[in-house]
Amino acid sequence: FLTGETTRPPLEMLVWLRTAAFRIGSEYLDENNDKEKNLSLLRSINVVVHVLENTCMKTKPYELQLPESLIPTPETDFQTAAQTLWKLDSNRLQPQKDYIIDVQNYKHPCHKEDCASDPLFTHVDPAVFDSRPTFRAFRLLLDNYSRHCGEEEEVTEEESEENRHFLDVIMETGPMKYCHQYCLAKKATYGGESIPEEEEGFKEVLRSIWLELYSRSGGEMDSSGFEHVFVGEVKNDKVSGFHNWIQFYLEETKGNIDYRGYIKPRSCDDSMAETNGDDHVLTLQFAWNGVEKFVGTSFIGVSPEFELALYTIVFLTTEEEDSDISLDVGGEVFDLKVKCYRYNDGKNIGSCYVEAMAHYEV
Repeated sequence: FLTGETTRPPLEMLVWLRTAAFRIGSEYLDENNDKEKNLSLLRSINVVVHVLENTCMKTKPYELQLPESLIPTPETDFQTAAQTLWKLDSNRLQPQKDYIIDVQNYKHPCHKEDCASDPLFTHVDPAVFDSRPTFRAFRLLLDNYSRHCGEEEEVTEEESEENRHFLDVIMETGPMKYCHQYCLAKKATYGGESIPEEEEGFKEVLRSIWLELYSRSGGEMDSSGFEHVFVGEVKNDKVSGFHNWIQFYLEETKGNIDYRGYIKPRSCDDSMAETNGDDHVLTLQFAWNGVEKFVGTSFIGVSPEFELALYTIVFLTTEEEDSDISLDVGGEVFDLKVKCYRYNDGKNIGSCYVEAMAHYEV
């Protein structure tokens, strides 16, 4: 009753409702001043007031307000879009404050020796997963998959609800609002039809390209774009996908990751910036439950919505497998090649990730 659009109390009644709840409740305080009974009653009143507050102060849908220079148009290129997404990523974590990484030693991708004796992550503020709704929703999806290709995925009702909730919360962020606007401005299509202007329709597109199951092994429905890119898979005794720093951190804390060192960008020369704990892009080598990933590049500290928006834009608005950008992350620039591989005749994301080509200070 309280949560219905037509029956929910208006916000201006909140003070009166609070007062009324405590006034009515106080009439039932124990006359003999039984402390336990009275405390129990007051706690119950607090619960009622909390429900009323949450109901009256229902969060308004997020509206993206951009300066005219950043509003996407048909002429806006991917470079500009990527840089705008970076500016809009208000949930991005700050190195040395929200998290600390120890990159340790450089290694060549062909060399199998372990050049890092310690974990990559030395600290991540645990409040991140409570205070940022998209981080919390993203984390809930990570244990919904079997990492082995060939093992059929089963989606429970609870997992389906987690998927829906994830799409709901990421669409209340700047990067995903911009992603939608950009796709509309570029007149992107999916399945032969224009991208829906309504957010609910766009969420369905996101669900299809990212969360819809398909077969990567040629048999069982054992994979999805989300699982491959963000969770990781094991195929033919090699780690496939696994390009997300949150999954890396969580698996490392469980003892499932052996970080083996970082790999310098491909176009390295004397002008290149040094790799350190402030870098927001890192190419690394690691083993996951004993299975090796020889080369993998991940953004570090960015929000789930930033990556999803970046890769969705590439998938929906370009036809190439490679898209080059120079991303200014504040004092440093990363030359990146955004890779996008399509699956099922372009219906699903097969893989999306970045390769670090160069890294320099500005």
